[in-house]
Amino acid sequence: MNAATSNLVISLVSMQVARKIPFDDPQVLTYVRIAYVAVQLIALAVYYYTSSEIKRKNDQTVLKYVEPANPLSGDSGQLVTITVRDYDLQETSKLVRGVYMGIAMMAFLHGYLKYTQPLFIQALMGLKNLYDAKPVAIHVLGKPADGDLKRPFKSAGMFGAATGPLTDKAAIDEAEKKVGKKEE
Repeated sequence: MNAATSNLVISLVSMQVARKIPFDDPQVLTYVRIAYVAVQLIALAVYYYTSSEIKRKNDQTVLKYVEPANPLSGDSGQLVTITVRDYDLQETSKLVRGVYMGIAMMAFLHGYLKYTQPLFIQALMGLKNLYDAKPVAIHVLGKPADGDLKRPFKSAGMFGAATGPLTDKAAIDEAEKKVGKKEE
């Protein structure tokens, strides 16, 4: 099951479980709040540790790929040349921004609108997202960077179609030619 499908399944199941939890009990609500904050702090700590491991390893291998263009723009993708270290730090930074965006959403939903069920659901999803994080799998769990963990990372769509940067030699050569034409 790919990440998008498992996120949907976990969300639906956790919504059903959250309906059974008595959030009107102040003690239960306090425990859910503590669990949510703990999960977010754990995620941030793991991402910080991951970034420090990336910096420690300092992999200067050059990575070339073609970033897919916006389908509405009509132009072709853009060539990206980056080191593995910088790519992994960039991906870890995206994960950290995702945690902060989630915290901002929960501050609005729970703090302002007084919704309680999303706290429980996002605590579970925070753990799931931490488990699915590819830089964490490579640098913390020690999994080899091949298959799904091969850089540049591809994201799986809802129906299993992998989307992401183009890494084939023909696409890279074509993008390099376009870069060369622009420089002339």
